[in-house]
Amino acid sequence: MTMLRYLALGVIAALVVVSPLLAHHDWPVDRTHPVTIQGTVTAFTWANPHVTIALDVEANGAVEKWIVGASSPKNLSDNGWDKNTFRPGDTLTATGYRFRNGSNVLQLQKLVTASGRELYYSGPPKGSAAP
Repeated sequence: MTMLRYLALGVIAALVVVSPLLAHHDWPVDRTHPVTIQGTVTAFTWANPHVTIALDVEANGAVEKWIVGASSPKNLSDNGWDKNTFRPGDTLTATGYRFRNGSNVLQLQKLVTASGRELYYSGPPKGSAAP
């Protein structure tokens, strides 16, 4: 019985050690169909675990509310972003992958500002100029 207890404690300890790895998730998006939207920023949230941008997007004569999810503030700051990168009223074009459930949520891959500045989820594609 003692050996079984040590084995059980070992398994529990291993699960505790790896649990942070299990907590990370993959985005539930359809990677087969990139989506591009253009809209007006209504909110910009610079916070962990993901920076988010709320956009009003005109579609078919109505305004749709979209959420664009980006990487963490640390990763984005390494790619030229900061907490003042966007303000409500700014116009953006976002390209990324929409959630598989069809909701208006986009995992960002690339943003283009009204001035033409390109910003990326995790840096520009290999072989392209840095933003």
